[in-house]
Amino acid sequence: MNLNRLLLPVVFVLIGLAGAQTPPTPTPAAIRPKRADVASQDSIIKALYNVISGPIGQKRDWDRMRSLFVPNARMGAAVRTKTGIRYFGFDVDRYITMDDKIMTEKGFFEKELHRHADTYANITQVFSTYESRWKQTDDKPFERGINSIQLMNDGSRWWVVSIFWQGEDDKAPLTPDWLP
Repeated sequence: MNLNRLLLPVVFVLIGLAGAQTPPTPTPAAIRPKRADVASQDSIIKALYNVISGPIGQKRDWDRMRSLFVPNARMGAAVRTKTGIRYFGFDVDRYITMDDKIMTEKGFFEKELHRHADTYANITQVFSTYESRWKQTDDKPFERGINSIQLMNDGSRWWVVSIFWQGEDDKAPLTPDWLP
C-alpha cells in the first residue's frame, strides 16, 4: 500500500484546520469599518453598493470599501469574449486602481434590484442582481447582471470574502427569477 496515498488526506485536513483557525487580520485603525456597515448581511451589501456609487467629480471612500473586505479578498468578473467566457480576477486594491478614475470622471451608480441569499452557520452566499448607470437620472442602465458575494461573520461583524460577477448579455439575459 502506498503510504503517500494514506498521508495526503491527513495533510490536507491538517492544513485546512490550521487555516480555519486563523482569524482575519485585524483591519488597520485607519480603515476601521463603520459599525453600521458591517452589523448585518443587509447593511454590508448596502454599503458595498453605496461606496462605489456617486456623481461626476466625487471621490469614493476607498478606505471604507477596504474596511468591508477580509484581507486578501478576491474580486472578479466572468466576461464574454469572442472565444468564450474568461475570468478576470483581482484584489480590492487593483479594483480601486482600475475603476477610480472612470468613476470620478463619468460618475457611476450601481443599485441592487433583487437578492437571493443562502446561509450556513457563519457563511452566506448572496446572488445580488444589479443595474449600473453613469448618472442616477439616466433613463436606462448601461449594464445589468449578477454579483455573487460571499460573506463571513466572525462573531463580531460581517466581512466580504469575495465578489464575482457577470454582466447580462444576449446569451445570458436576466430572467424573471433574478428580477424584482
